[in-house]
Amino acid sequence: MSVMNKFMSFLGLQEEEEIVERERIDNLEEQEIETSPFEARKQSTKGNNVVSIHSQKNVRVILNEPRSYDEAQDIADHLRSRRSVVVNLQRVRTDLAVRIVDFLSGTIYALNGSISKIGPNIFLCTPDTVEIQGSITDMLAEENEYKKSR
Repeated sequence: MSVMNKFMSFLGLQEEEEIVERERIDNLEEQEIETSPFEARKQSTKGNNVVSIHSQKNVRVILNEPRSYDEAQDIADHLRSRRSVVVNLQRVRTDLAVRIVDFLSGTIYALNGSISKIGPNIFLCTPDTVEIQGSITDMLAEENEYKKSR
């Protein structure tokens, strides 16, 4: 009972039946207000876990062709900034390429990323936010087997 209804019934200005009926009407109005279309949508979206697929606005893949070991630090900086990097080591000496790959492997390990060979002396380095599936070497092997069978 609302305060007003109690006061009116105490003074004898209102009968119990009117009080009960007035309270029912008040309760119905409150329920209608709570379930307005906007409120219903607002309440239903609170429980949902909706994630936008466009959460990253500037997704970049960096192409890098280092000429010296010093440029490996630049590649590591891109990885720390959560950018994928394609590293082409075809223009450096073999011993230098091994050192660069070792450095990048350590960086990838520290960032929980991944590194994948996508061609002769070409590597794809990705941060933990990017998943690599499949392998280029497997596809090349399947292609060679297909050519042999023909």
